[in-house]
Amino acid sequence: MSTISQDAKELETSSAPGLAARLGNLLQDFSVHYLWEKRWFFIALAAGGAMMSLPLPDGLSRDGMIVLSMSVAAVIMFITEPIPLPGVALLIILGQIFILGHDSSSVAKTLWNDSVLFILGSLMLAVAVIKQKLDKRIAWLIVRMTGTKTSRVCFGISVISGVLASFVGEHTVAAMMLPVGITLVTLTSDDPKKVRNLAAVILFSIAYGASVAGIGTPSGGARNAIMIGYWKEFFYDPANPETHKFLINYLRWMMFAYPMFLIQLPFVTLILFFTFKPEYRDLSRAVVRLRKLVEDEGPMKRTDWVAIFLFFLVLLGWIFVSDSLGMGTIAILGATAFLVAGLVRWEDINSGVNWGVVLLYGAAISLGIEMKDTGAARWVAESFLAFLEPIGASDGLGLWAAVSVLTTAVTNTMSNGAAVAVLGPVVLNLATVAGESPIVIGFITAVSSAFAYLTVVGTPACTIVYASGYLKTTDFLTVGWKMALTSTIIMLIAAAIYWPFLGV
Repeated sequence: MSTISQDAKELETSSAPGLAARLGNLLQDFSVHYLWEKRWFFIALAAGGAMMSLPLPDGLSRDGMIVLSMSVAAVIMFITEPIPLPGVALLIILGQIFILGHDSSSVAKTLWNDSVLFILGSLMLAVAVIKQKLDKRIAWLIVRMTGTKTSRVCFGISVISGVLASFVGEHTVAAMMLPVGITLVTLTSDDPKKVRNLAAVILFSIAYGASVAGIGTPSGGARNAIMIGYWKEFFYDPANPETHKFLINYLRWMMFAYPMFLIQLPFVTLILFFTFKPEYRDLSRAVVRLRKLVEDEGPMKRTDWVAIFLFFLVLLGWIFVSDSLGMGTIAILGATAFLVAGLVRWEDINSGVNWGVVLLYGAAISLGIEMKDTGAARWVAESFLAFLEPIGASDGLGLWAAVSVLTTAVTNTMSNGAAVAVLGPVVLNLATVAGESPIVIGFITAVSSAFAYLTVVGTPACTIVYASGYLKTTDFLTVGWKMALTSTIIMLIAAAIYWPFLGV
């Protein structure tokens, strides 16, 4: 029992003379406990306040310094999470109103745009897809295509996880595929110690297959929608035809990023099998049991086919009409269609959607816009460029690599969406100052934010498979650096050789 709990219990039975003394002890213990538990919250506030009191550097306005200070405090809280992350979003909103002195209505307008609507709709669609419970059928489909050899099954898991994650988001697919992976592991052996490496290979095939695919389409992750929103906000002018290239639609994004996802898939399996040597090279035993489970469930129901059809319509809408309607509108239409068809209840969506995530991304994008409008993003970009210049990384491949390393480091400490929301204004201004293409630098940032292979908290897919209990935190470091290095090399080659053909 904690000291505070003991004091509270003793307080109930205390006599009047000792009541004041015990109450004082209880309050003192509570204060110490609270301050220690929230220490990073106060450290973040102190860091932000200290920055605001510093003399203004050359080229940075007072508002720019305030926004930069707010950003530093927000990043510290993103990493340490002393309060729930939606609480950080609320502090960002309040800071713009009370510290910057903005009107609350104007701040509210920056919180909602098509990117945030797209994130909201995608999360709602994810709940609807998971509701269909197709996990065992997906596992059976994989082994029917690949056979029972472990390496082929794991490659098939990465492919299926990747293709699905490229359209509905990695967290959705990881949650849907985790039962598939655990089913194959447990049907092979009931003793976790006998399938330790097999479990690692199968579960990482899910997590990394989904992670490398998250770059493939705008709906693959919130970070992609955020970067698309920044391009439009910072560079697009309806009256200037030359800026229309910054309106990146669904299909154009796929042209840039989908080939990289496909190229990375074989490397996922190769790296995993090189790092972890599975105890079983063939999964025939598990497949026999799996087939029996699928047969017991019977044929697919009508509702299953309707759900697949509706999602296919949403995908077609994203590809062909998102330019005119907006990707967010299509996502909301899809979620509404699932509700109208009775395939998901509002109670399921209400409990399954993390509404705080929507608020968090809206606030982060709003702060990013402030970074751009106040000139803070440009000042940071110029300072970063001055730091890179002496080492010959101020342009070209050196700059691309530096941006990728910076993004990879940040995305392994916070969510990839938050990483792009924070870094986006800086790197896009960096591209302008350095004379580089904002599209290239933007894609490098968005793609590199998917390289969160090294930590459990770097991406929801890693967190979800870690929750299975089969993996250790050190496993992520052991295999993660190899994945990060491979992915970075593939991306830089694409930026140097492939992307120029797309007109950047």
